[in-house]
Amino acid sequence: MDSITTLINSAENYILLSMNTSIDLPEMRVFAAVVTDGSFTTAAERLGTDKARVSRIVSRMEEKLGAQLLTRSTRRLNVTEVGRDYFERAVSILTAAEAAEAAVAQQSREPKGLLKITAGSEFGTMVVDEWVAAFLKMARKVTVEAEYTNRLVDIIHEGFDVAIRVGTLEDSGLSARRLGEVHYGLYAASDYVSRAPALTAVSDLKQHDLIMKTTRGRSNWILFNGVTAERVTATPRCAVNSTIAAQNLVLSGLGIAQLPRFMAEPYVKEGRLSCVLPGWAEAPAPVHAVFASSRYMDPKVRSFVDLCLGAFQSRGRSAE
Repeated sequence: MDSITTLINSAENYILLSMNTSIDLPEMRVFAAVVTDGSFTTAAERLGTDKARVSRIVSRMEEKLGAQLLTRSTRRLNVTEVGRDYFERAVSILTAAEAAEAAVAQQSREPKGLLKITAGSEFGTMVVDEWVAAFLKMARKVTVEAEYTNRLVDIIHEGFDVAIRVGTLEDSGLSARRLGEVHYGLYAASDYVSRAPALTAVSDLKQHDLIMKTTRGRSNWILFNGVTAERVTATPRCAVNSTIAAQNLVLSGLGIAQLPRFMAEPYVKEGRLSCVLPGWAEAPAPVHAVFASSRYMDPKVRSFVDLCLGAFQSRGRSAE
């Protein structure tokens, strides 16, 4: 409340000083600089302008106020009694204005309020949940609503602040920030590899039990090795619509599945999974944070997106 009282008092002072005038804060700053520096020349240098302009501004202020603020001579510049009183009040006003601007700027940078997030069901559960938890610990004044769904959410009309999307973005007119890429590999349980047919080429996959994720009714893979691409079309031993389900079936030793590396590699380290046909996998999928505008970005959105980028890269989910 003290700061508010100060601003009110300063505002009253400003009204009293500038009643029937049109003096603005920039003019006050020029006059305060002249008095502080004791020289038109020095004040002009500090303000990045010329002496003549500073002198004109002070003369114009005196005309508006109907009072002499300074007495000039070839050797010396003196502040009149009225000028001294005006200077003290002007400094108070300028200080209060700067404090108000700083307070507003600080508040505008602080994440607060409700952040509404949407993401795909699986990526949300497996990855975005971690980001949300870290963000809530960091941004104490923010509350979060997260909706994980496989439908394409219209974030503007449905009132979401940010969407995390995996895959190529449609041209929607929204702003987006690339967080990184999800990389894939072919994985099988170690006991499956030990008893299954030899696997040295993509064509050998036809002799294996495959666990394939269905995409719009299709069960096939297009595998890349960085140079060429090969399509794998087969009747899978099991077709699922969930990456988590595919992972669980692979861990049960039922075949080979294509999994995101960040999901599979912890099991590889434990010895439960092996990467088969290293170097062959579907193309990396880009991951973006999508939001309404990058120009007028809410601090909570900016802070969350920055956290996602840092977390994504630190966990090795990006090749960038």
